[in-house]
Amino acid sequence: MPPGGITPAAGELEARRPAGSRRVRLLLRWYPRSWRARYGDEFTELLIAELAEQPRSWRRSADVARGGLFARLTGAGLTSASLASAGLAGDPLDPAAGRRASLATLACSAAVFLTAGAAMWAQLTVGWEWAPPAARGAAIAMAVMSVAMLLFALLAAAAAAPANTAAVLASVRGQAPKLRRPFLLMVGGALVLILGGRHFGNAWPGTGGHWWPHQGLVPGGIAAFSWACTLSVTSYWAHPAALASFPAAELAWMAISPAAMLGLVAGTAQLVRRVKLSPRVLRHEARMGCAAIAGMAVFLGGALCWVTERGPGPRGLFQAGAIDAAALAVMAAALAIGWQAAQRARSAAPR
Repeated sequence: MPPGGITPAAGELEARRPAGSRRVRLLLRWYPRSWRARYGDEFTELLIAELAEQPRSWRRSADVARGGLFARLTGAGLTSASLASAGLAGDPLDPAAGRRASLATLACSAAVFLTAGAAMWAQLTVGWEWAPPAARGAAIAMAVMSVAMLLFALLAAAAAAPANTAAVLASVRGQAPKLRRPFLLMVGGALVLILGGRHFGNAWPGTGGHWWPHQGLVPGGIAAFSWACTLSVTSYWAHPAALASFPAAELAWMAISPAAMLGLVAGTAQLVRRVKLSPRVLRHEARMGCAAIAGMAVFLGGALCWVTERGPGPRGLFQAGAIDAAALAVMAAALAIGWQAAQRARSAAPR
């Protein structure tokens, strides 16, 4: 045995470690802390060996980034997708924790989808307050998206009731300390959105239009609130000169509302992950998730009917822009991630 009791293989690894240690640490940062604590050492040795054979590889960096982001999204540690991208093998985490993490991922995906979708829907509601669309695509889109939004509201209420009950019971049983932070995040984000949405909704561009059965499909108060909560989803960010003409309070709201929405979603996801749901509640939440995915697919189909239609409607209304095409891409990605999470939650839910 060589001096110091170090085998040749281990000595070679130690010799290679300083050269790529910084790059390895940066690559590992893509993965969440819990994943690094459990699998970081093994993954580090694998990366060191690969860096020694091939110092530069954008494909490797992209694979590590993809696996790390997916691990952060799922919150379930090492999954099949991250295993494939990392080239490792290991045992899955606690199945119950994995189911809760899949539901949390689904909630986050739905929130991203609805943020982009609500911005598009609010744009259509503004146009319809002033004149019904002449083209069939916009009319179909408005009807389909409005029905889907109603479905989302009903599903959210149906999913929240048992989860909130479980959270209250967990607090009574002495788990309040670990639920305090996510609860405050969730409630704080919701309060900011409600108060800000009500206040800035008074400047809704549809004010002064008309709402009756053969023209507007959505009550003005609901449309104004949706518009106000999604003010930050705008192409004006790419035009600083035009953005500077906005009132200071509105600019502040456009910066604060995404943070409030992030707090609401993050708090909800953390609560779902930390509260131990019964098998019956898990099955219920998985069913609600699958129904939400179906609603997202319907909503996306309606949005496509509008965005792919050429030309503006009356008075230049109902014209889709680059921001709407970007929103479609975001919604499609959120739907794909949510579908995978829903499938995992449904297949893993206890019978």
